[in-house]
Amino acid sequence: MNDVTRGAITPQQAGIIAALATLVLDQATKLWVYHVLDIATRGAVEVTPFFNIVLVWNRGVSYGLFQQDSDLGRWLLVGVSVGAAIVMAVWARRARTTLVGVSLGLILGGAVGNAIDRSVYGAVLDFLHLHAFGFSWYVFNVADAAIVAGVAGLLYDSLVIERRKGASDGK
Repeated sequence: MNDVTRGAITPQQAGIIAALATLVLDQATKLWVYHVLDIATRGAVEVTPFFNIVLVWNRGVSYGLFQQDSDLGRWLLVGVSVGAAIVMAVWARRARTTLVGVSLGLILGGAVGNAIDRSVYGAVLDFLHLHAFGFSWYVFNVADAAIVAGVAGLLYDSLVIERRKGASDGK
């Protein structure tokens, strides 16, 4: 009896679940912060001594690089996000392990979440701000965190798990 007949989910199904969960959580938190918490009017909210909710409109890519103020730049970044999402979806269909499926799903969901922001608002809504002991991390959102976690999962699979498999296979 294989995993599918026993009720286990496939790596592809795990990836779809991760992508949908990421997208829903990302968009729900952004809508809540912007429309319910009304962060634009309220201003920064100190949640803990090391965590604030703030409003930052990111018109660039990761870490605010390549800021785009024109409509052309905005739509080019939307296109890049959609292109990345397509690549992740195709790759996820070929995933052989749950870790790879989930990792790709996290990246896919995050890319789509940020593309939606760019399409609707012209920029990505970032709102999570961690800081401590004079160190301040970049302001980010759930999509960004999911993308980072997905990349970390792919790196772990590639650098650790695959090397262990190679060593155990006598390569």
